[in-house]
Amino acid sequence: MKRKQGVEQVRWDLALRYRLIETVAWWEGRLTTGHLMQSFGISRQQASKDINTYIAEHAPKNLTYDKQLKGYVPSKQFKPLFIDDSASAYLHLLYQNNARAPHIEGLALAYAHTLVLEVPDRSIKAEILRPLLKACREHLRLEIEYVSLANPEPEVRLIAPHTLIYTGIRWHVRAFCEKNQAYRDFVLSRLRGVPELMANLTENGIEGDHEWNTEVPVLIIPDERLAPAQKAIIETDFGMSGGVLEISSRQALVKYVLQRYQIDPKKHDPKPEAQQISVRNLKELKPWLYD
Repeated sequence: MKRKQGVEQVRWDLALRYRLIETVAWWEGRLTTGHLMQSFGISRQQASKDINTYIAEHAPKNLTYDKQLKGYVPSKQFKPLFIDDSASAYLHLLYQNNARAPHIEGLALAYAHTLVLEVPDRSIKAEILRPLLKACREHLRLEIEYVSLANPEPEVRLIAPHTLIYTGIRWHVRAFCEKNQAYRDFVLSRLRGVPELMANLTENGIEGDHEWNTEVPVLIIPDERLAPAQKAIIETDFGMSGGVLEISSRQALVKYVLQRYQIDPKKHDPKPEAQQISVRNLKELKPWLYD
């Protein structure tokens, strides 16, 4: 957690409780000791102590007790110290905790009014992930068996991984491939067997990955065939400024950025209402769109 200016460093367990205090109070409008009791498995006495300590030592003006509601409510001077009070941060919290909601009795976040569309769980086995993490952390080489659409049969590869990547749909690992003598992305669900750690360090670390270390802007604009009023709607939908949404991306991740925005550079929908957005600087980005 990033500590905000003016807040003394606190123990991690207390920081988690203070975050819950601020989240429930700010977004749900009523905080009780029950929220802390149910979420952290603590006694009512301890929950009351945590709330009182939060008020006394960190935020004396944030909460007031409402006798009618029988709980704490945010004051007009409420200023969060342990959370980001933006709507996007709260929605992200709902997304992260959606699956846990049925098990957290009393946590009054708006799960009953929230539906998260789940994508298929592309489970990654622990015996695959652990050596990958170790190799990334300690700059080691790995022997893996890998399948692809071009080579459906498992093929032995020697790689030097440096970063795990989640694209919103699946996990990849960015690594130097000794067969291709280049940095490539490997889909974790396409690894077969258990990766074998090699004893010697790699000479092809993250510092040599030019496409990873170089950033480029991705400029998203409304489809130019739309009417001005339609473009205005799209600009608001995507939070554009001056008719452009500028996304800073590593060169190696440009193709994943476009996938997240459902932009296929190879296709052009004949209906602008279906296309909705396009990439203004697509020509400049093409070198990093295809392997």
